Amino acid sequence: LSEERDTIEEVIEPYLIREGLLMRTPRGRVLAEGAYRHLGLAAPANQTQLELMASQDEDDE
Repeated sequence: LSEERDTIEEVIEPYLIREGLLMRTPRGRVLAEGAYRHLGLAAPANQTQLELMASQDEDDE
């Protein structure tokens, strides 16, 4: 993308999170299950664990 970093973090990233395509985890940002479905790919086996970690991280905020 040719967008400024601030624009990506403040506009695009929150949109992708709301749409269920991206998650923030303690290890960084990862694709959510919705992104894999959208791309026609199988989600990794540990996807459920990542989603649990992301939801716990959101609860802490």
